[in-house]
Amino acid sequence: MTGKAASEAPASGPGENTSEVAQVPAEPAEEGAASPRRITQEEQAPEPTPPAPAPAAAKPVPPSEDLPSIPLQLTVEDVSDSSVTVSWEPPERLGKLGLQGYLLELRREGASEWVPVNARPVMVTQQTLRNLALGDKFFLRVAAVSSAGAGPPAVLDQPVHIREIVEPPKIRVPRHLRQTYIREVGETINLQIPFQGNPKPQASWTHNGRALDSQRVSVHTGDKDSILFIRSSQRSDSGRYELTVRLDNLEARAAIDILVTEKPGPPSSIKLLDVWGCNAALEWTPPQDTGNTELLGYTVQKADRKTGQWFTVLERYHPTTCTVSDLVVGNSYSFRVFSENLCGLSTSAAVTKELAHIQKADTTTKLKRFVARDFSEAPSFTQPLVDHTTTPGYSTQLSCSVRASPKPKIIWMKNNMNIQGDPKYRAFSEQGVCTLEIRKPSPFDSGVYTCKAINVLGEATADCRLEVKGEGWRRVSPWGPVGVSRRCPLPSRWAGGG
Repeated sequence: MTGKAASEAPASGPGENTSEVAQVPAEPAEEGAASPRRITQEEQAPEPTPPAPAPAAAKPVPPSEDLPSIPLQLTVEDVSDSSVTVSWEPPERLGKLGLQGYLLELRREGASEWVPVNARPVMVTQQTLRNLALGDKFFLRVAAVSSAGAGPPAVLDQPVHIREIVEPPKIRVPRHLRQTYIREVGETINLQIPFQGNPKPQASWTHNGRALDSQRVSVHTGDKDSILFIRSSQRSDSGRYELTVRLDNLEARAAIDILVTEKPGPPSSIKLLDVWGCNAALEWTPPQDTGNTELLGYTVQKADRKTGQWFTVLERYHPTTCTVSDLVVGNSYSFRVFSENLCGLSTSAAVTKELAHIQKADTTTKLKRFVARDFSEAPSFTQPLVDHTTTPGYSTQLSCSVRASPKPKIIWMKNNMNIQGDPKYRAFSEQGVCTLEIRKPSPFDSGVYTCKAINVLGEATADCRLEVKGEGWRRVSPWGPVGVSRRCPLPSRWAGGG
């Protein structure tokens, strides 16, 4: 029996902690007699004691220096509804033979046996136990193991309780509902508000601090959201709706402001205050019903009695008085005013009972005396004639511009001789520009040309020189003919040499 106890000691702990390990199963001794009977047999074995001097027959207990010390800081890192994570620090003394790993053991509450979590020692300093059942309650211990055996274990002070994790309730309001939610009368209101919490929390709604009207408002709450639904909204549905999510003693609240609007009524009355010149002054009173929201302004229109068509003068005009200008003289006008809010213009308008007559003012026109201006002017050339050189056989033109009033008479001359009526020349004048065209000129057409402009106030002249050059003009010299025209026969005294 002594040999058996010595062999089991390394499995449960070193020799110095044998008493501590032996005390662990002794806690539930009252529940069963098997364990106490085993311990009693080991303690009541005096007869095998005398053979103790034979050390070869018994396995020696390893010295404490070969066993690692107790692991440090055994801590529960995380507990969920199906798992637990524990961690520890290495022992201060690893032993002379070195560390082979750690052995984690579990003992359920009310049981006496420690059950290994891992079959073999592991070198990690953190382990997670999974697939645990709700309601489990157990103790954990860990011991460092060397080749000489397991050292003293580190035991948790408190048992680990596996229970459902409580998640505090929380409401997530959508972004478009964080401001006032505006709807028109008759439209549907459908609000879906997500929330979270574990286990499933209880959700409830209130309207302006009171319970909802179940005949008009329906609520559907699921596991992750709550839906508020109103099929056809009315102005009485406006106000603050508050969602409350409760879980035991915890709760979360979210408020949503809803505004149900409709078109406003027309201004209560309108009056034509005054008419002067092309202007008319109007005044009206605000509407009694603004449509459950603030007004954006007024729209002012005018209509001519002749056509009856309405034209907008002012839009979103905030004051209740205005002046309409630029009215047509001789016409009569009616005016009307609409109210406007987020839903649009009022269905009707306030119309003036009186017409605004724009009368013609008595005016006297004073005509200024017209003073006739004398535009008479003697002829003067604004652009004179310019000397010109041309080639025989090619028509050419001489041009100048003259200014005169009354219109002057134009006379063209060559070498101070009038050439009017000569078919070789063609003269014309347009907008003060005088032109003389010389048709196919020859060297005999060279000379000084004069343009004379004459009217009752005087006359003016402009001159230029025209030179016609070409190979056909030759003359005879002792060295040969030079510059004599082919059209002119040579005298006999030049050509014959006599």
